[in-house]
Amino acid sequence: MQVKNRIYDGTMYIILSGELDEHTANFVRDEIDRLVGAKKVKQVIIDLSELEFMDSTGVGVMIGRYKKFKEKGVPVFISNPSTHAERIFKITGLYDITPKIN
Repeated sequence: MQVKNRIYDGTMYIILSGELDEHTANFVRDEIDRLVGAKKVKQVIIDLSELEFMDSTGVGVMIGRYKKFKEKGVPVFISNPSTHAERIFKITGLYDITPKIN
């Protein structure tokens, strides 16, 4: 699992690459928190185009990041979901709290 990032004009773009499951959840959670905590950002866009797999643990990571950033007033959006991620987000209703943008 890789967590890549870049910042442009106050927006942090985070790209998740690989599998987000029970084996990688702690790493992803800690890495996203570290990245966003280290910089002052207006919003976070999580790019899921390279996400190959996500299980219920990954869903928990996404919900946890949403709650943490909401407390800080930082909106979170999803972009470019892989086919698998798109299905998971629709089934679980995650798009209700982290909208998809183009």
